[in-house]
Amino acid sequence: MIDHDTLVAFSKSYGLFYLMAMAITVVAYTFWPSNKERFEEAAKSIIDDEDTPCR
Repeated sequence: MIDHDTLVAFSKSYGLFYLMAMAITVVAYTFWPSNKERFEEAAKSIIDDEDTPCR
């Protein structure tokens, strides 16, 4: 069984690298050229919905 000290050492050693890899993955997904149209459409749809007054 894994004791607390081993788990803490593992999380300190590899947790930072895991979070950095996830951040790089999110940034790469965001700026991937094939996703540009999808994100632009989502940004425009928010503005288009707010053009009319509330009833």
